[in-house]
Amino acid sequence: MKRVKEGCICQTLIFSQRETADEQTLTLAQTRELNVREAQRYRQSLLNKGTRHRIIEENILDDGSVMIKVIKEYNEKVDVEQLFGMNW
Repeated sequence: MKRVKEGCICQTLIFSQRETADEQTLTLAQTRELNVREAQRYRQSLLNKGTRHRIIEENILDDGSVMIKVIKEYNEKVDVEQLFGMNW
């Protein structure tokens, strides 16, 4: 039998808008604004849930999408500072 003693996860997330034939085309500025707001809601949800995390990179890409690289706890037993040498 195995069990997770400590763990964390590194994710690369892309926030982007999908356009369908029924939707009107968004300008690049509108797309960027929607994606930035969605990324902000994600960051706020991590804080609201009390998830220990560290955003290690965040970029707005040429197409207006937002890329976030985040390391977050998998369970509460992980000592992330010891694993990665980071201050949370």
